[in-house]
Amino acid sequence: MSQAVDANLLLYASDTASRFHTRAREALEGYAKGPELLYLFWPVVMAYLRISTHSAVLEQPLSAKQAMANIDALIGLSHVRSPGEEEGFWESYRAVAGGSVVRGNLVSDVHLVALMRQHGVGTICTHDRDFRRFDGIGVVDPLV
Repeated sequence: MSQAVDANLLLYASDTASRFHTRAREALEGYAKGPELLYLFWPVVMAYLRISTHSAVLEQPLSAKQAMANIDALIGLSHVRSPGEEEGFWESYRAVAGGSVVRGNLVSDVHLVALMRQHGVGTICTHDRDFRRFDGIGVVDPLV
């Protein structure tokens, strides 16, 4: 089985002021142990780096060095994959979007689901309920 991890799980695991910190950290540590494939897609990495270092978002933002070290630790694991868009990505994005108007935060969700579909990943670990709207994508919320 393989699964993707969403940025919110990474952020909660890093934010000691969050009420979800302990559960997110435990979940992430469990995923890090493997052996199941864990997908850390590039849009998730970039969102994590952007938000975890932003002083207007977190009370105690990470330094860029700390945030990058966290990503290095995950990407360095043998069962973690970080693929990007492949040929035909735009068609995949359009298929996920369907006939809906995609804007705002939903743009990055559709992007991530399109990547998951391109790479055969059927489950995402997230606290974001918006992913439940996508057919064929299982959602695991380790924070409930």
